[in-house]
Amino acid sequence: MNSPMGFGRNAPKTRGGGRTVRNMKDLGSTGAGDPAKKVIIIGGGPGGVSSALLLASRGIQVDLFEKQDRLGGRTGCHEEMGYRFDIGPTFLMMKSLLDRIFIEAGMDSADYLEFVRLDPMYELRFDDEIFRACNNNEDTKREIERLFPGQGGAMDVFLKKEKARFKSLLPAFQRDFSDPVRSLRPDLLPALPHLSLGSSVFDNLKRYFTDEKLALLFSFQSKYLGMSAWECPGAFAMLSYMEHEHGIYHTIGGLAEIPRAFARAAEDCGARIHTGTPVKQLLLDGRKVTGVELENGEKVHADSVIINADFGHAMTHLIPDGALKKYTKEKLESMKFSCSTFMMHLGVDKLYDLPHHSIVFARDYKKNVEEIFKLNRSSDDLSFYVRNASVTDPTLAPEGKSSLYILVPTPNLDGDLDWDEIQGRYRSLVFKAFAERLGIDDLEQHIEVEKIYTPRTWSTELDIFKGATFNLSHCLSQMAWMRPRNRFEEFKNCFLVGGGTHPGSGLPTIFESARIASNLISDTFGLRYQKTEITA
Repeated sequence: MNSPMGFGRNAPKTRGGGRTVRNMKDLGSTGAGDPAKKVIIIGGGPGGVSSALLLASRGIQVDLFEKQDRLGGRTGCHEEMGYRFDIGPTFLMMKSLLDRIFIEAGMDSADYLEFVRLDPMYELRFDDEIFRACNNNEDTKREIERLFPGQGGAMDVFLKKEKARFKSLLPAFQRDFSDPVRSLRPDLLPALPHLSLGSSVFDNLKRYFTDEKLALLFSFQSKYLGMSAWECPGAFAMLSYMEHEHGIYHTIGGLAEIPRAFARAAEDCGARIHTGTPVKQLLLDGRKVTGVELENGEKVHADSVIINADFGHAMTHLIPDGALKKYTKEKLESMKFSCSTFMMHLGVDKLYDLPHHSIVFARDYKKNVEEIFKLNRSSDDLSFYVRNASVTDPTLAPEGKSSLYILVPTPNLDGDLDWDEIQGRYRSLVFKAFAERLGIDDLEQHIEVEKIYTPRTWSTELDIFKGATFNLSHCLSQMAWMRPRNRFEEFKNCFLVGGGTHPGSGLPTIFESARIASNLISDTFGLRYQKTEITA
């Protein structure tokens, strides 16, 4: 029997007995007292629920309002006929950042989630060659030597230098950039040489790996940011280091269990989670946010408000008309957004011999990337990603069957593509690519459940501005103090978390945004709280 928030038949055991508030009439005593300070959170994505946990654990009264009947946003799940599919993220990197949220709340993530460290981490296919990135770096070096003789030692140099980069830049990713002048303190000066200004991820990787194909195999992580490796700032070459040094994890039940676990833990601390309760707009008193107005007309007041909705959507839908001075519609149109994705969730009545994660590069990968990111047009030669998590996690599909997740990068809605017209063509290209690149020619015949996401679906069903799946681009002009700030510069008492604010998109940085915003609010309230350090 499913729990109130739909945690599913395999939800891990938890401490305490949290509850979900379905509507405002259900509000009452949580048994946690009546904290003097109140915070409202708009949106139940990973940034919103992890903020709820941190703040509630510090004795703040937290009410989180989520429009959907389920939590997670892009990190939610789709369930049908016994199949479960993560909607968005499928890689858990830097697990220590997730663990830290629980630790600082006085809890243990293992009480709420079951983790599996993957080995191999993923399989990469380029032309007809297969490269396995292993959990053990020595095994990965042997893979490099097998395909690129004499290049294995380059990985040692890569790991050493990217570790130094990560160690130097980590303080910047953990810092509040609300005040640009005060943010540029002397302790950040050592980070400046590691920004690789003027270089791209691919430029930096070529300095380690002289074989262009090998460099590409360490570059695909720029797609986590929805960017081309030839345009993504060079500092993000450290993303591959983070995987090889700290591993990649899966959570049993799918990564959608992560926001659900945060929500359960937050409720155990007294937070109140309201699903199926959309927010209409912020309540303003001049330039100060005083609460929110719900779609049903009810007004709820608080000392601070956190926005966890998609940034572009929030600016165009949740702010009273005429109130914005900086992030107007004209400003949003001038900003750069990530690519989008064509995605298929397939429930199939058999098991396929594929690893947990597979990435297949287009045969002409650079042309494919240029078509998506520069020309805003569709491709016939696809790059695509497949998650076959049923080989690791039997809870995602009925016995003997598989839950497949297929992702194809595409232009966002700035591209002049009619997705009603070309959706069927992309679907056919996926089946063709499976046959030609993976040797699987019977996939279509075994489908029991199918759901397709296009850039338009992301926009209409999940309120993602321009269908930009990975939110604002991470170009240098939209990072640190030039990115929308955690202490939102437009209004007092208003804070941002999620992929559209500092430090950026992706689960690890979203957790950091929650931690930064929660600490800012706690400082405003004069609260003391636990801080823990993360090492490179």
